[in-house]
Amino acid sequence: MSFGQGGPYGAPGEPQQPGPQAGGQPMPPAGQFGPPPVLPPQAPPAPQAPQAQPLPQAPATAPAPWGPGPGQGAAAPTPDWDALADTTAARGRRRKWLLIGGGAVATVAVAGTVAALVVGSNKSGHDSALPSPQKLPSSSGSPEPSFSQVAPPPPPNPREFIASADKDKAPLSTKTLFPHSKPSLDKRKYERTATATTDDCASAAQGGLGPVLADNGCRKVLRATYVRDGVAVTVGVAVFDTKAAADKAKERSTGNIESLAGDGPSFCRATSCRLTANAEGRYAYFTVAGYTNGKAVPDDDKDALQAGRDVAGYTFRRIMARANAQASASVATPTPSTAPKKQA
Repeated sequence: MSFGQGGPYGAPGEPQQPGPQAGGQPMPPAGQFGPPPVLPPQAPPAPQAPQAQPLPQAPATAPAPWGPGPGQGAAAPTPDWDALADTTAARGRRRKWLLIGGGAVATVAVAGTVAALVVGSNKSGHDSALPSPQKLPSSSGSPEPSFSQVAPPPPPNPREFIASADKDKAPLSTKTLFPHSKPSLDKRKYERTATATTDDCASAAQGGLGPVLADNGCRKVLRATYVRDGVAVTVGVAVFDTKAAADKAKERSTGNIESLAGDGPSFCRATSCRLTANAEGRYAYFTVAGYTNGKAVPDDDKDALQAGRDVAGYTFRRIMARANAQASASVATPTPSTAPKKQA
C-alpha cells in the first residue's frame, strides 16, 4: 500500500529516520533488528510523598503567623507558640471578665427586684408595721424616773353585805325596801295599797310557815300588797341574822304568808291562791296572789300566777339594790384602818 505525497509519514520513497529516544540511544533503522541496546543502570525512582491538600488561604490582610503556606516557594516553618499562648490567654481573660460582669448585672437585677417588692408591700398597707421616726424611742442621756403603781383592790361582792347582820347595817324599813307606790313591773303597772312591819314573825304567816320562821331565828317580817286589774299580791320579807338561816327557812317553808288587805277587801283567806318562796342573802321572801273578790284561784289561772312572779322579781331587785348600795359606799369611803392619818 502506498501513499501519495503529503501522506502522514512524510514524502513517499524516502525512508524516515528514527528520532532520538528518551534515553539518548539511537533506534535501529526500520526493518533492522539487532540486540537490544544496553542501557546504563538507573536508580529506582524515589518515592513521592503524598501531596497534602492545600489549606485555605488567609485573607490578604491577615497573613498566617507562621509565614508563607505550601506552594509559595518555602517549607512550612514552626508555629509561633508564644503568639498562640498570648491569644489564648487574652481569650480566657476576656471570658472571665464577661462572666464576672454578667454575675454582677444579675446580682443588681435581683437586688432591684427585691427592693421593688418591699416597696410595693409597704405601699399596700404593711408600712404601718414599721414605726415612724416620731415613734422611735429617744436616746436621752438620763432615764426618766418610774413610779410603781399599786392596783386598786377588786370591788367587793355586794352579796357579802347582805349575807349577815354584821355587815348589813343600812336602814331597813318598808320605805327603804318598798319605796315605789306605783311600780311598773315588766311593763305592767301595779299600785301599792298597804305595808306593815312586825317583830312577831309567826303572826304574819298562816299554816306551818309561822313555826318555820320562828324556829330559824326570824327577826322581823316586812309586808306590802300590790293590786292590778282585780288581782292582789302580798309579799312578806322575813329577816334573819345569817344567810344559812334564811336558806333553811325557805327550804322548809310550808303554808303561806298572810295577805295584807289594808283598806281593800280581804283575799286569799281560807281559799286557794298562788304561792312563791325564795331567799337572797339573809332575807327569805314569800308571796301570796289571788283575786280581790275572794274567789279561789283555779288551776288554769294565769293572771294571779303572773302577778305573783312580778312582785317576787321586784322584791329580789330591791334586796340586791340594798346590797349594791352598801358595796359602793364601802369603796367610796375608806375604812379607819386604810384612811390616811393626819400629821400633827
